[in-house]
Amino acid sequence: MMNKKLLRACALALSLALLAGCAGEAPEQAQNRADAGPEGYCGFALELLSQCYQPGENTLVSPLSVHIALAMTAAGAKENTLEQMCTVLGMSAEEQRQFLRNFLSGQGEELQLANSIWFTDDPQFSVKEDFLQGCKKDFSAQLYRTHFDNTTAGEINRWVQEHTKDMIDEIVKEVPEYAVMYLINALAFEAQWESKYADYQVNDGRFTAEDGTVQNVELLHSTEQKFLSDDLATGFLKYYKGRQYAFAALLPNEGVTMEAYLESLTAQSLYKTLNEPTDIKVYAAIPKFETDFSIELSENLQTMGMSDAFDAEKADFTGIGTAAGGNIYISHVQHKTYFSLTEEGTRAGAATSVEMAFGAALAPEEYRTVTLDRPFVYMLIDCESGLPFFIGTMMSPNA
Repeated sequence: MMNKKLLRACALALSLALLAGCAGEAPEQAQNRADAGPEGYCGFALELLSQCYQPGENTLVSPLSVHIALAMTAAGAKENTLEQMCTVLGMSAEEQRQFLRNFLSGQGEELQLANSIWFTDDPQFSVKEDFLQGCKKDFSAQLYRTHFDNTTAGEINRWVQEHTKDMIDEIVKEVPEYAVMYLINALAFEAQWESKYADYQVNDGRFTAEDGTVQNVELLHSTEQKFLSDDLATGFLKYYKGRQYAFAALLPNEGVTMEAYLESLTAQSLYKTLNEPTDIKVYAAIPKFETDFSIELSENLQTMGMSDAFDAEKADFTGIGTAAGGNIYISHVQHKTYFSLTEEGTRAGAATSVEMAFGAALAPEEYRTVTLDRPFVYMLIDCESGLPFFIGTMMSPNA
């Protein structure tokens, strides 16, 4: 597994100039993020999580889903709009396509992705056929030309519900009259643990939130073999059947707040932690939990440096098409996620919608104990590349 991981990481490093900045860096610093290889994707995940995190609240984002939806959109961007989008995503348009090919080429049946583009048949909107065919070729996007009315949102939501296996049932509330296109990514992950929990491994426990509130939870106890640690946290990897994917958890040390821990993380440190676990016995305990998260990302993405794309005057999406009523720009980016962890395994779903509008090693006898009985960071990772496709903060399992 390690040889395959290294080979794939090298392939990604050679073919990509990924986003390599740590969470919270200024947009102008993004120009210096090039040539980071796979570490860069961890940087994008961290920055997205940092932008979405609210103290005391559960947070869960899929950087992979957001990246794909924006990469499709960037395929029709030009000039400064394209430059800003590529800076935030950390790679050129061609490198975005190559990234997705490399990352997804070896994915198993547990992780399923689907893309679609919905665009109005209003004669005032003229779409570029080469843009549509390019997205069909590079992103396997399904194309839907339809009359935008009060039934369109339902059609899009049914498509999302189907392709997230009922985990996300709504991504578009309504289709406003100025909307001309939706670029949608849907992601579904379903996997069983390599070793399922027996009844005796499920016990009552207590989870203490940062404000001192104590909750009663069910803790799943197991013995794992991959110990994770950095300067401020300890954790572990727990594999799903087939070992292509794993659940990763990082528990900040006593006295370290979640906000302080997230601020300490960098792309390099997270990638190193995930890809250099210590082979040692870990007595682990995970609370059973189910959570969902929803956020409108327009403001967050502008803060990250993608401002022109949301400006009705400055946006340049002429590669997508033109509208008689005004310039085309991004009006909304909606992101929703779902996560469920039980004795059997894990189910996780994500959907991202981009709405376009017009307008103006230790000794084997040693062991570690990691009990996730206070707020922790968790991820779903691809074991061959060491990259997370879900990342979140669990602040309250019963929320």
